[in-house]
Amino acid sequence: MLTRKQFELLTFINKRLNDSGVSPSFDEMKEALGLKSKSGIHRLITGLEERGFIRRLPHRARALEVLRLPEEVAARKSRPEAGAEPGGFQPNVIKGNFAPALTGAPARTTRDSDEDAGAMPLPLYGKIAAGTPIEALRDDYASIQVPMALLGKGDHYALEVEGDSMIEAGIQDGDTIIIQRCETAENGTIVVALVDEAEATLKRFRRKGGSIALEPANPAYETRIFGPERVKVQGKLIGLMRRY
Repeated sequence: MLTRKQFELLTFINKRLNDSGVSPSFDEMKEALGLKSKSGIHRLITGLEERGFIRRLPHRARALEVLRLPEEVAARKSRPEAGAEPGGFQPNVIKGNFAPALTGAPARTTRDSDEDAGAMPLPLYGKIAAGTPIEALRDDYASIQVPMALLGKGDHYALEVEGDSMIEAGIQDGDTIIIQRCETAENGTIVVALVDEAEATLKRFRRKGGSIALEPANPAYETRIFGPERVKVQGKLIGLMRRY
């Protein structure tokens, strides 16, 4: 069963694909649903993908396929009321290899993806600096398959590490990290921290008195101290994937 917002987004995407053949942008989705941020759209799309209603094409912007509509909508389309246009729901198919993969990984077939039991797709938002902070999470349509064993409760996403400031914590440049969304963290937790609403970085979180310290795991880098109003926790590290 879909939530109201998931239902609204699915029908909006389907209508746009039927009308123009092009998926709406995140900004258009956000405006259509009356949401304040695009992160909400990310979560809705992930939920629809997990439930088998849509599929997205990795590494290509605005590439979505509607696989099916809720039963009540499909039934209504197959039995149109008087005056309605005839014809039932037809999937909007974008041909190609839809199997999500790690950046730089060889392409996987759709059949391989379907048979990859025990895995689920997570949005891959882009690169996160493990050195000097970089711009906040990017708005990309990429995803990867992640083993269910790496995931806990709640919402998750993936990032590619850029930099070596967390190398002594076992996190290397080019690793893909799995993040569980949260807004608070205990001292010593490795988190994705958003600094001044503009820069995202991967560091160890420590609260010291009235300040927050973001600690690297490399002696070549310095710990940075901020006022609590300048740092927002975006999630905590729960897993790591590495390709040799």
